[in-house]
Amino acid sequence: MKSLAELAAIKEKMQDKVVLREGSSDIRVVVGMATCGIAAGARPVLNTFVEEVSSQGLADKVMVTQTGCIGICQYEPVVEVFEAGKDKVTYVKMNAEKAKEVVEKHLKGGKVIEEYTITNAKA
Repeated sequence: MKSLAELAAIKEKMQDKVVLREGSSDIRVVVGMATCGIAAGARPVLNTFVEEVSSQGLADKVMVTQTGCIGICQYEPVVEVFEAGKDKVTYVKMNAEKAKEVVEKHLKGGKVIEEYTITNAKA
């Protein structure tokens, strides 16, 4: 059993990640975390988005969350990006390195990485 001080320290350390997943923002990043997504490597993708959004100072602008099956299992891990007033962008066959690039170029820079989207995917 952990002491109350240890639990408080863990809570404080994790607080920014909880806020990222529950806040309201202009941009919402949704990672498919059904069994198929997890088996394909979605957990490191989700963790990378949470960590990068926080470290890049985008927490007030970007919310990272998870969902169940998106319905295109052959393209897992799948990430959907929703921005107010814009079409949804669906990134497929993601990994942690691609997630870092999406944070830098799309979420921070505003440029969709077309080569990672569903429209350019090969099954």
